Amino acid sequence: MLELLFIVGFFVMLLVTGVSLLGILAAIVVATAVMFIGGLFALMIKLLPWLLLAVVVVWVIRAIKTPKVSQYQRNNRFRY
Repeated sequence: MLELLFIVGFFVMLLVTGVSLLGILAAIVVATAVMFIGGLFALMIKLLPWLLLAVVVVWVIRAIKTPKVSQYQRNNRFRY
Protein backbone atom coordinates (compact mmCIF):
# COMPACT_ATOMS: atom_id res chain seq x y z
CA MET A 1 0.00 0.00 0.00
CA LEU A 2 2.85 2.34 0.80
CA GLU A 3 4.36 1.75 -2.61
CA LEU A 4 1.10 2.76 -4.28
CA LEU A 5 1.03 6.00 -2.28
CA PHE A 6 4.63 6.67 -3.29
CA ILE A 7 3.80 6.21 -6.98
CA VAL A 8 0.75 8.49 -6.77
CA GLY A 9 2.76 11.15 -4.93
CA PHE A 10 5.58 10.81 -7.44
CA PHE A 11 3.11 11.25 -10.31
CA VAL A 12 1.55 14.35 -8.73
CA MET A 13 4.91 15.99 -7.96
CA LEU A 14 6.15 15.47 -11.51
CA LEU A 15 2.85 16.80 -12.87
CA VAL A 16 3.06 19.90 -10.66
CA THR A 17 6.65 20.67 -11.69
CA GLY A 18 5.69 20.66 -15.36
CA VAL A 19 7.13 17.42 -16.68
CA SER A 20 5.33 16.05 -19.75
CA LEU A 21 2.96 13.13 -19.45
CA LEU A 22 5.30 10.86 -21.43
CA GLY A 23 8.17 11.75 -19.09
CA ILE A 24 5.97 11.07 -16.08
CA LEU A 25 4.97 7.64 -17.41
CA ALA A 26 8.60 6.76 -18.16
CA ALA A 27 9.65 7.87 -14.67
CA ILE A 28 6.85 5.82 -13.09
CA VAL A 29 7.90 2.72 -15.03
CA VAL A 30 11.52 3.14 -13.94
CA ALA A 31 10.54 3.84 -10.31
CA THR A 32 8.28 0.79 -10.26
CA ALA A 33 11.06 -1.43 -11.61
CA VAL A 34 13.55 -0.08 -9.06
CA MET A 35 11.10 -0.59 -6.19
CA PHE A 36 10.32 -4.13 -7.41
CA ILE A 37 14.02 -5.07 -7.50
CA GLY A 38 14.59 -3.41 -4.13
CA GLY A 39 11.67 -5.32 -2.63
CA LEU A 40 12.98 -8.63 -3.97
CA PHE A 41 16.43 -7.85 -2.54
CA ALA A 42 14.94 -6.97 0.87
CA LEU A 43 12.84 -10.15 0.83
CA MET A 44 15.91 -12.23 -0.04
CA ILE A 45 17.87 -10.73 2.87
CA LYS A 46 14.91 -11.25 5.19
CA LEU A 47 14.56 -14.93 4.22
CA LEU A 48 18.28 -15.75 3.99
CA PRO A 49 18.64 -17.13 7.56
CA TRP A 50 15.67 -19.46 7.02
CA LEU A 51 17.03 -20.64 3.68
CA LEU A 52 20.40 -21.39 5.26
CA LEU A 53 18.66 -23.24 8.09
CA ALA A 54 16.73 -25.35 5.57
CA VAL A 55 19.95 -26.21 3.72
CA VAL A 56 21.64 -27.27 6.97
CA VAL A 57 18.65 -29.39 8.02
CA VAL A 58 18.56 -31.20 4.66
CA TRP A 59 22.32 -31.75 4.82
CA VAL A 60 22.08 -33.24 8.32
CA ILE A 61 19.12 -35.47 7.43
CA ARG A 62 20.88 -36.78 4.33
CA ALA A 63 24.03 -37.44 6.35
CA ILE A 64 22.04 -39.41 8.92
CA LYS A 65 19.82 -41.37 6.52
CA THR A 66 22.37 -42.46 3.91
CA PRO A 67 22.65 -46.25 3.86
CA LYS A 68 26.04 -47.59 4.81
CA VAL A 69 27.38 -49.37 1.72
CA SER A 70 30.45 -51.53 1.90
CA GLN A 71 33.48 -50.71 -0.21
CA TYR A 72 32.92 -53.73 -2.48
CA GLN A 73 29.33 -52.79 -3.32
CA ARG A 74 30.29 -49.18 -3.92
CA ASN A 75 32.90 -50.14 -6.52
CA ASN A 76 30.76 -52.88 -8.07
CA ARG A 77 28.12 -50.53 -9.48
CA PHE A 78 30.38 -49.48 -12.39
CA ARG A 79 31.07 -53.05 -13.43
CA TYR A 80 28.13 -53.51 -15.82
